[in-house]
Amino acid sequence: MSEVEDEVKKKFGLNARVEGEALAGWILADYGSVIVHIFSPERRDYYSLEELWAEAKTILRLQ
Repeated sequence: MSEVEDEVKKKFGLNARVEGEALAGWILADYGSVIVHIFSPERRDYYSLEELWAEAKTILRLQ
């Protein structure tokens, strides 16, 4: 997560409000108009994110 924060700060001058932690299996970084969610595979399965957002437009997907 620190890499994301560093790059966004460097390129756009934005600081995030961060919630969660890696040990809990999820992190959320709120940049105002953009929110970054990072989930472990276990948390991703638990929340069934693909089903929840199945009809939403994908802007960027990282594997």
